[in-house]
Amino acid sequence: MPSTTPPADAPRPPRTAAVIPAAGRGVRLGPGAPKALRTLGGTPMLIHAVRAMAASRAVSLVVVVAPPDGAPEVKHLLDEHALPERTDYLVVPGGETRQESVGLGLDALPEDVSVVLVHDAARPLVPVDTVDAVAAAVRDGAPAVVPALPLADTVKEVEPAGAPGEPEPVIATPVRARLRAVQTPQGFDRDTLVRAHAEVAVDGEGATDDAGMVERLGQPVVVVPGHEEAFKVTRPLDLVLAEAVLARRRANDGF
Repeated sequence: MPSTTPPADAPRPPRTAAVIPAAGRGVRLGPGAPKALRTLGGTPMLIHAVRAMAASRAVSLVVVVAPPDGAPEVKHLLDEHALPERTDYLVVPGGETRQESVGLGLDALPEDVSVVLVHDAARPLVPVDTVDAVAAAVRDGAPAVVPALPLADTVKEVEPAGAPGEPEPVIATPVRARLRAVQTPQGFDRDTLVRAHAEVAVDGEGATDDAGMVERLGQPVVVVPGHEEAFKVTRPLDLVLAEAVLARRRANDGF
């Protein structure tokens, strides 16, 4: 019977990697440690986010982009927490902006990585099914994929006020059925994302996420269902909600 073992010099199958930019300070959570290092259930949010990416069997490498002067601290943090052994981990120093940090994470990827997931460290509780769905959609040929949820609230487009607290005139009311609240991880064909970071400059009126940068290249972006537990921990109230979700998981699933 012929052997099914590939020869030692056979090319390795393409890999999927997750890049987690964690260099920001998260000022809306108040003074103290960077947002990604705030604890949730006694464990830094960054560790929860790394575990969420590594929980997907599609992900074989997680690259954490640390504060520019904090890479050794973040590396030590990863070393002292239990992480899946089948996943590789890498910590690289970040830049002054999120775009710079994601770009540095991309620069650190091995050549055999063809699918890249970019995930917010401040979304620590994203379920593995969401991660799997995003990765699968990219592998199926979509150059860019975002998980998203329909909006519960009506949205108004306004003319921003000249000073905080002043009334803002409504310009338009978009059709809610066509709107989605975008989450992460966002998934990309590696070459497409690298090109977007090389060619698209993000400014105050431009893209606010990596998928928006791909849109500005003229490339299609598709949406897959997001999850209500993939919310972003930005304000103190979000942290209270995240603690409640984590407590429920531990009670129900032994998470």
